[in-house]
This record gives sequence, C-alpha cells and structure tokens, in this order.
Amino acid sequence: VVAGLGAEGMTVIEDVTHIDRGYERMDEKLSSVGADIKRVRM
Repeated sequence: VVAGLGAEGMTVIEDVTHIDRGYERMDEKLSSVGADIKRVRM
C-alpha cells in the first residue's frame, strides 16, 4: 500500500480482505492525509 502511494500512475490492490481485517478504515485515514484512494467493488 505504501509503495503504491509513492508510485506514479494508478495502483490497483485486489482482495483487500487482509488489509481490512488488520487496519480499521485504512482508506478513510489515507484520504484524510491527502491520498487519492477509492474503494471499488468489482
């Protein structure tokens, strides 16, 4: 996730089950510090 934030272009992370289980509201917290992050169901 951190490497994706620092990379140029778009980063896609699939199957975020483990991230969700280990980090509460990670997408909201990253957005609050300026990350352009979106959760998309496919």
